[in-house]
Amino acid sequence: MTHGTGGSAQGERAHGHVERLVAALRVARDGARDPDRGTGDTLPSARALAGVVEAIVAALFPNHFGPPDMGTSGVDRFVRDTLERALQTLLDQVCRELRWTARRGSLDGGGIDEHAGGIVRQFAASLPGVRSRLESDVNAAYRGDPAAKSIDEVLICYPGVKAIMHHRLAHALYELGTPLIARLIAEVAHSATGVDIHPGARIGGSFFIDHGTGVVIGETAVIGDRVRLYQAVTLGAKRFEVDEDGALVKGTPRHPIVEDDVVIYAGATILGRITIGRGSTIGGNVWVTRSVAPGSHLTQALARIEVFDAGSGI
Repeated sequence: MTHGTGGSAQGERAHGHVERLVAALRVARDGARDPDRGTGDTLPSARALAGVVEAIVAALFPNHFGPPDMGTSGVDRFVRDTLERALQTLLDQVCRELRWTARRGSLDGGGIDEHAGGIVRQFAASLPGVRSRLESDVNAAYRGDPAAKSIDEVLICYPGVKAIMHHRLAHALYELGTPLIARLIAEVAHSATGVDIHPGARIGGSFFIDHGTGVVIGETAVIGDRVRLYQAVTLGAKRFEVDEDGALVKGTPRHPIVEDDVVIYAGATILGRITIGRGSTIGGNVWVTRSVAPGSHLTQALARIEVFDAGSGI
């Protein structure tokens, strides 16, 4: 009996502690609340968007990501059903973002459903073009990696390909005026692959990220066709402009322009609104803050090598 009473008392104390914690957290939330903040039932959902992307990728490449043994006649049915479900979920997510934007005063709150429907229709119409661009990316990865044994391997295994798949879809939505949804899709890929591509970045065809981990591509970066990056490459900003109140100026071009047929090796850091000229090669671990002429080859200075015998020279 004594043991039971003690257990009950401990439970009551724990309950009281939790209630005090709940109250303290309520005060913290209320103190931090501002007009820009949404709530869980109105903000877009990263989990829902991850499902949308997975479904759309399966519809774009049904023979690789669809169910087995569909048969020729079953492919179109799978694609149709998958797209209908994915686009309906996307429509709900777009409505959430538009309502959130309207609450912040950045959008007229009227006609949100119609506006969201137009965005989703335009996005759906862009998918054949996205599919073609992704085909060029997959082929570039296969051609550019001697370890790749097949197109199938590249498509289903390579993290750089997974990252660019997400980016192509995120960028299309970013351009259509849903930057929050686009950013959430980008972060899903970032978590899965270690590749951080802002959805605003403009990337040409036949793009290949080899290995991938640690790659960072900023919002205003512009990348041409047939560009290849290796792991830990950064296309970042050198400095951030501020206004008269000291706040960061957003949206200004501040990331590099990488022209066609450029190769950038592992660990290179390229900063600022500079241009890496067509056909250039940037060596590993190079730090670049000035524009590079077409056809350039930048490498580190040669390391100094000295051999000491029996401690001489030390």
